[in-house]
This record gives sequence, structure tokens and C-alpha cells, in this order.
Amino acid sequence: MTTSATGSTGARLRLFFAAAPDPVARERIAAASQSLSLEPGARHVPRENYHMTLAFVGDVAASQLPVMLKVGAAQKERAFSVTFDAYEYWPKPGVIVAAAHLIPAELHRLWRQLHHELAQHVGTLVSERLRPHVTLARKVSQPPVLQAMSAFDWRVRDFCLMRSDTSGIRSAYTVVDTWPLLYSAEKA
Repeated sequence: MTTSATGSTGARLRLFFAAAPDPVARERIAAASQSLSLEPGARHVPRENYHMTLAFVGDVAASQLPVMLKVGAAQKERAFSVTFDAYEYWPKPGVIVAAAHLIPAELHRLWRQLHHELAQHVGTLVSERLRPHVTLARKVSQPPVLQAMSAFDWRVRDFCLMRSDTSGIRSAYTVVDTWPLLYSAEKA
């Protein structure tokens, strides 16, 4: 576990559950990102920040960290593959994402269970529906002309609790803890 704010009284942590890519998936994501032609002012997400959010917890008291770790450790879902098959522009946050239009049942169950358990501890979460994606570019102010994306698969074998620090020039994500998903006989 890596966090320095746990000992501070009144400290707040910005947390979320996510899948972090292995080196193969990270290279596939980077290739998809580098294929984008970005407008001036837009920026590619750094490779070290690639992830697929499963549940955004938000700002919580550092004293809640043990509860978040317990929620993560309680998940018992099988590993799965996600196929990212299209670029999408999301105007409200001003981002371009690699999106997956088919949602594996295991991913949906993990998402649903995380949200169910977190709602019991932190109240209502903002999660209208599951939209598997990886953010590739930020600060995109104009709808770009997006070409067809070369689809890629990401084999998700584990997930983690991450801490977000947005106090610097760009966001930095730190893995707090990681949990393996259950073995699946599906080919990697």
C-alpha cells in the first residue's frame, strides 16, 4: 500500500478503482493514441496514466482507505478480454477515448458489484452506465474528424485502487493496491 496521507488527520484522498494495462496493452493503447491528429492545445495522455476506470470513488477521508481496500479485496470475478474498437469524442470533458462497444459479462459483473458495495460505504456514485474506455487525449475543444480505429484487445487479469493527484501540471495516478482476477481458461 502506498499513500502518505493516511496518517494525517482530516486528510482527503481522491480514489478510483481501475484496470491498469500490462505492457502489451499499454503499447496497443499508445499506438491508438499516436494515430490521432490533435488540434493545438490538446494533449496526449501520458502512457503511465492509461487505465480503464471501473468505479470513481472521488474524494474521501483518508480514514476510509481501509474500507476501500476491503471492497477491492472482496471482489471475486474472472479475468476477461475487452476489445477497444472505436475512437469517440466526449465534448463535456473535452477528451478523445478508445471505446469498447461490447462489454464482457465479467466486466459488467465486476462494475456492478463494485458500485453496489461502494454505495453502502460512500453513498451514491456517479455512474449512469458502464462505458469501457481509455482516455487518449485531453483538452480537446473542437469535435475532431476521427478515423477508423484499428481494434485491439486488452486481457484484464487484475484491477487496482488508484489515487489521483491533480495538484500538479498534469494528473498523476498512484496504485494503492492491486487484486488479481480469477483464472479463466480463455486464451490470452
